Amino acid sequence: MKIFVTGAAGFIGANLVMQLLKREKAVDILGIDSLNDYYDPAIKDFRLAEIEKIATEHPDSKWRFVKGNIADKALIDSLFSEFKPDIVVNLAAQAGVRYSITNPDAYVESNLIGFYNILEACRHSYDNGADGVKHLVYASSSSVYGSNKKVPYSTDDKVDNPVSLYAATKKSNELMAHAYSKLYNTPSTGLRFFTVYGPAGRPDMAYFGFTDKLLKDETIKIFNYGNCKRDFTYIDDIVEGVIRVMNKAPERKNGEDGLPIPPYAVYNIGNSNPENLLDFVQILQEELIAAEVLPEDYDFEAHKELVPMQPGDVPVTYADTSALERDFGFHPSTPLRKGLRNFARWYKQFYQ
Repeated sequence: MKIFVTGAAGFIGANLVMQLLKREKAVDILGIDSLNDYYDPAIKDFRLAEIEKIATEHPDSKWRFVKGNIADKALIDSLFSEFKPDIVVNLAAQAGVRYSITNPDAYVESNLIGFYNILEACRHSYDNGADGVKHLVYASSSSVYGSNKKVPYSTDDKVDNPVSLYAATKKSNELMAHAYSKLYNTPSTGLRFFTVYGPAGRPDMAYFGFTDKLLKDETIKIFNYGNCKRDFTYIDDIVEGVIRVMNKAPERKNGEDGLPIPPYAVYNIGNSNPENLLDFVQILQEELIAAEVLPEDYDFEAHKELVPMQPGDVPVTYADTSALERDFGFHPSTPLRKGLRNFARWYKQFYQ
């Protein structure tokens, strides 16, 4: 099986590659990542080094990495032509709600142009009667639910009210994928991830940023005066969901008009257990002390500031995962404390 993973040095991408190398026999993986400096490249280098270790331990499988940008159409086309992937997992994207307000160009380049290049490459993989790509799996986001009031969020909900450009690009990905599934019979599945966290995660996420600030004796800002809830989903659960989805593409079939019914699906992957932000901070501080990242007598109250909601944010995220459970028999279940404990121990080892 040949698998092309974009964003392979990213948080989800790297963990996916590592699990595939461990679990699949004789798998052939090609990874691509631009290794940009949106956050500390040392963490991306760390992830790639971990992949190399595992690849060495599994010589029956193949792992190759290319530094490049999915917005480079000529590069993507040449990689598809040479590698001929069976499965494509598109995880390369410019992430982050707040950054999309200050640097929108990055989102258009990666999330729109880059994703278009992937779709086009998948389309042309069928040229001249070739089997081509059997399944395109791509990252969407819980951000697409925007200002929806109904919870838990269901993939049956209407999602036409994005509150950030990031969310708008992710909804656009779903629409683009649907069009290509209809026009070219490309099996595709979008995954709406809910607040992914864990060891070697993204430093722009709250749990990571809070830890950095507390170590520097800075104040952490808790938005909406602490009245926020997030459906935190541990990285191992996300990867398990991705792998199960990868191996079961939407079925190709024709409608009464003889034209393809789009082999297209979208699923939520979340813990379905939103945690109050203040409770989350309490657990994080306890685990940081237990891991000896912070001293036992650390004064957290002096380092917390309750502030109003910020632009682009939402008060709650909450995943309805009933479709994921129905179709794949899987429901993320890692408790927040266990996940934050693993993060705290990694942070201690990596930085201290």
